Amino acid sequence: MKTLAELRKEKNMTQKELAKALKLSVSAISMYEIGERTPSLKKAIKIADLFGVPIESIDFFSRKRS
Repeated sequence: MKTLAELRKEKNMTQKELAKALKLSVSAISMYEIGERTPSLKKAIKIADLFGVPIESIDFFSRKRS
């Protein structure tokens, strides 16, 4: 299971590029990556499709350690 940040970095994408591809703000992507917010099911499906992975393989619930 990989985090959104790991998937994004593997594709050499910036948060800005990912935000544009998903029609979201950069702050939304950042919040998804640090666990402050989770995407809706619709957005999670778009993210999985964008990266070509099953939705179940993305860890959207990891929290950034303090």
